[in-house]
Amino acid sequence: MRWQGQKVGDVDTAALPGLENRAGMLRSVTTPEFAGMTFHEVLSKSALNHVPGASRMPFAWTINPYRGCSHACIYCVSPDTLILCADGRQRPLRDLEVGTAIIGTERRGDYRRYVRTTIQAKWTTRKKAYRVTLADGTTIVASGDHRFLTERGWKHVIDAEGGQRPHLTTNNRLMGFGMGGARATTDESSESYRRGYLSGMIRGDGMIFHGAYPSAKRTREIHMFRLALIDDEALSRTRTFLEQEGVPTRTRPFAVATETRSAADAIHTAARGSVETIESLIVPPEDKDHDWHAGFLGGIFDAEGSCSRGILRISNKDAELIACIRHALSVFGIPHVAEPPQQNGVSTVRITGGLPSRQRFFTVAAPAISRKLRLEGTAVKSVADLRVVSIEPLPGDHDLLDITTGTGDFIANGVISHNCFARGTHEYLDLDGGADFDSQIVVKTNVVEVLQRELRKGSWQHETVALGTNTDPYQRAEGRYKLMPGIIDALAASGTPISILTKGTLIRRDIPLLVKAAQRVPVDVQMSIAMYDDELQKAIEPGAPSTQARLDTVKALRDAGFPVTVFLMPIMPHMTDSVEAIDTALRRIKDAGARRVIYGALHLRPGVKPWFMQWLGEARPDLVSSYLGLYPGVSAEAPKGYRQWLAKRARPLIRMHGLDGRDENDYPRRGTRPGQGHVDSIWSQNESQGGALATTSVGFRTTGPSTEAPAQPMLF
Repeated sequence: MRWQGQKVGDVDTAALPGLENRAGMLRSVTTPEFAGMTFHEVLSKSALNHVPGASRMPFAWTINPYRGCSHACIYCVSPDTLILCADGRQRPLRDLEVGTAIIGTERRGDYRRYVRTTIQAKWTTRKKAYRVTLADGTTIVASGDHRFLTERGWKHVIDAEGGQRPHLTTNNRLMGFGMGGARATTDESSESYRRGYLSGMIRGDGMIFHGAYPSAKRTREIHMFRLALIDDEALSRTRTFLEQEGVPTRTRPFAVATETRSAADAIHTAARGSVETIESLIVPPEDKDHDWHAGFLGGIFDAEGSCSRGILRISNKDAELIACIRHALSVFGIPHVAEPPQQNGVSTVRITGGLPSRQRFFTVAAPAISRKLRLEGTAVKSVADLRVVSIEPLPGDHDLLDITTGTGDFIANGVISHNCFARGTHEYLDLDGGADFDSQIVVKTNVVEVLQRELRKGSWQHETVALGTNTDPYQRAEGRYKLMPGIIDALAASGTPISILTKGTLIRRDIPLLVKAAQRVPVDVQMSIAMYDDELQKAIEPGAPSTQARLDTVKALRDAGFPVTVFLMPIMPHMTDSVEAIDTALRRIKDAGARRVIYGALHLRPGVKPWFMQWLGEARPDLVSSYLGLYPGVSAEAPKGYRQWLAKRARPLIRMHGLDGRDENDYPRRGTRPGQGHVDSIWSQNESQGGALATTSVGFRTTGPSTEAPAQPMLF
């Protein structure tokens, strides 16, 4: 990582005035990973924060490893961008979810190599985009802040306004294999692809037999088709394609596994009409279109192809079949050579051009067998001509996506792309609760060491410690600093119960660690999910994980054994408080496997209110007068009458969906450890207050970069 900032000990008072008097300042730094954002790394004197006795919070201790929130995403690419998955296939980014196994890279020895990783978080935003075109024909659409790996390191698409960061210029060479201008235009669902695949597969490895057996009474005709394979993926695809052509087949074991041979199954039919139909299907048509050629290559590769040590070969004895393979490769411009026939008469077609040609073949042909496609362990060598030839701004704003991965990168349209990594708390630092909250992030780099020391004190009573009460502990910055694993370990080792509230899907990274912690101490997990209308969620929480991604995280936590509580808050007057909106939200929460829902009306703290009203004036000017009536002057809470009205609407729906937490037969009783009962206390308090947690905040957009505040309790 190239840090652009002060040396250790230097203080940038312009970037963070006043902090040097409040904590041990290490440095204020910027990094290309987070353009427009400054991280203020500090040495904190304490980790455990005691909640004042007068506070309405139902817990006494908190830990806040960050102040500010980097959830507002600014690094993004087009949803149509093809991402290389762990099974060797490339899929559009829009189709991938948190937890999907994909390919990233990491340096091993002298080489950077392709390795397996997973998507840990996913965000959406809308902003200006650029089209980057490479010499081999590869194109990729990304925001100006996105970074790609070049032969000279990571570079943004465009320069910063002040000209302070590395950026792409023409003739920069990107790293990867590229797309060679051959985006996946193959339609695998078309009739042409299907028949091409059947032709390649059955001509390559199938058996068709016609014969006659005389008997005492009459001569008996025999008609048979059989295809035996060790890979069920190709066998299942062939069986499905034949069924779509009106040819049913049966599956049966063909060969048992031995020390030197894998088990194989076969599909077969002995119906004369079916066999004759198969014979007609595999005859190449006179006018072959691109999809037929692509399907033929996919079928013949699954039948007779191999990919060993990075070399892709297809072999067969039939000269006509070899000629058909070469012609199909030429149609797509895939370089290849025909190797001389071996003594047994087998001829081989070998793909040349290294990894770019190999990946282009896989993209075009879309074979079924995953094991032949895998890229893990291969060294990153840019054989293709991946020079930047143009960077063009696109008109208007565009919907863009980005992800966080375990390796910090991913393969986008064949090139190595970097990934991404909540208001009033900043005011004590003389910063505002809007743009500064998203761009000036205080990181307590020594929080784990300080916490371990505090937990060893004899005076520590092992009361529940709540995380996520101020800013989200699983915001994007956690992807870089990785403070939460150490915090969880320290609390569990000391016998301290843990409560976590987050809207960040990055918590899925730590599920195994939380499972281990729960074996020692009570662990409560709550997920903040307020918006269930996608457009509203994008407008109010532009940088936060999507609603569905958070619901998927609830399911993952529930599958790991955690009875998750969902904070349906803030409920926003005239926007999300209708019966239909609340019912839809609760149904989706229930389907995700949550145990309980806590709801609350919008709360506008003094430091947040101006920024929210600014957003409201831009996005929903028709509601400004209503909100001024509900939240007049310095009033932060919705009036008691509204909260009582909301309670009469929300409580019956929560009970109807079984999300009131009262049916706990499937869960162990909590509260057996000192300080436990965080969620139960919040629930009781929420009921007594008419469904309005007075500490709820809300996200919003300012006129600068995408911003949002954590829709969760805020202490200070």
